[in-house]
Amino acid sequence: MSVQETIREQVTTHPVVLYMKGTPQFPQCGFSQMAVQMLNACGVEKFFSVNVLADPAVRQGVKDYSNWPTIPQLYVNGEFVGGCDIMREMYEAGELQQLLAGQTA
Repeated sequence: MSVQETIREQVTTHPVVLYMKGTPQFPQCGFSQMAVQMLNACGVEKFFSVNVLADPAVRQGVKDYSNWPTIPQLYVNGEFVGGCDIMREMYEAGELQQLLAGQTA
């Protein structure tokens, strides 16, 4: 299976997917940590996460898949939502909470 096929399978078989640096328990960058905190604040305590630092092919592959240059990247129900800045804007507007209502991996 190619990296793109793996990413497609991950985002379509899990309701909430976060591609991040590190893990939810040990984020390896401030933006990934903020993304995890926002998901938790929205009531999403369990979600599928992928540590892009563990595989350079996935790190580049997810950027190609979404056509988005930065990590973290959030997917909900197979759709790319955005990175940390977009998540923060949506959170502050109450949109992220609505999008994530009742979602768990």
